Amino acid sequence: MGEELRTPAFSRTFGGGTVITALAAARLGARVEVVSALPEEAAVRLSGEGVRVRNLRRSSEPHAVSVALSTRRDRAFVTFDGVNTEIEARLLTQFSLRLPSAGHVHLALGPRRLMDWARILTRLRARGVSTSWDFGWHEDLPRRRGFRTLVRALDWVFVNERESRLYTGMSTLATAAVGWRDIARNVVVKCGAHGAVALVDGEAAVRMAAPPARVVDTTGAGDAFNGGFLAALVRGATVTDCLKAGVTVGTLSTRAAGGLDGLPSWRELKRLGHWRAETGHRRAETADRGCP
Repeated sequence: MGEELRTPAFSRTFGGGTVITALAAARLGARVEVVSALPEEAAVRLSGEGVRVRNLRRSSEPHAVSVALSTRRDRAFVTFDGVNTEIEARLLTQFSLRLPSAGHVHLALGPRRLMDWARILTRLRARGVSTSWDFGWHEDLPRRRGFRTLVRALDWVFVNERESRLYTGMSTLATAAVGWRDIARNVVVKCGAHGAVALVDGEAAVRMAAPPARVVDTTGAGDAFNGGFLAALVRGATVTDCLKAGVTVGTLSTRAAGGLDGLPSWRELKRLGHWRAETGHRRAETADRGCP
C-alpha cells in the first residue's frame, strides 16, 4: 500500500468468460448464442463474428470491468461487477420462461441460487440438452447448500488445478480426482502450460499436453480452452480430440493481449494441423499451475 507499480504495456479489450468462450467456439464453426449483460460495443463485435446475442443489460446500467495485471507466467484481477450482480436473477427468469433450444448450454458465472439452477439443468437434460459450467474461483461455493446437487446435474465441469482442489476440498490434484468421482459425471482440469486432464464418467483419465508457445498474455486462456473443447464436443468429437482442440485454442489465445485477439479460426487450426473434421453439428449457447 502507498506504492505505485508502473507498466510498459496497456491494452483494452472486451472479455469475460462468456464472451471469450462464445467467440472461440464461433471461430471454429459452432453456431453460438450468448445470453449475458454486455456493453453495446461488445454485442456489436460478437454479432459481427456471427454470434447471436441476447443482451440482458439495460442502457443505464454499468457493465462489468476487470483490470488484469498480467505477466507471461500468471495474472491477477481486480473486478468491478457492475450489472453482473443482477445477471443471475435475470438468467434464471429467462430460462424459467423459455429453456434454450440449443444442443448444448454452457454457463460461466458463480451461482448463488444453486437449487434453482439444478432444477433448470435437470429440465435441460430431460430435453436431451447437454450442459457444462465454469464456476471460476469462489471460495464459499463448495460450502453452499446444493453444490453437489448442482454438479451432479451437469454433464461437464471445467476447472483449473487450484479450483479443482478448492471444490473437492483436497490438497493435491491426484486426491481431487478421487473427490470428483463422487460428485461429477465428467470434469476437465485445465493445467496451463501443462495441458489438460479429463476425468470421464468418474473413471478414465484422458490427458493432453499443450503445444509450445511464445506467450504474450495468459488472460482468458482458460475460457478460450472451453470454447475450443465445446466446439469439438458439439461436432461429436472424442474426448481426446476435444482436449486437443481446447489446449490448442487456449494456447494460441495467449499470443495477443486480452482474451479475444489471439483466438484462432477453424481454417488456421486446419492449416496448423490441429483440427480434424468431425461429423454432426449442434448449436451451443453460453451464458495456473502445472498438473502432475
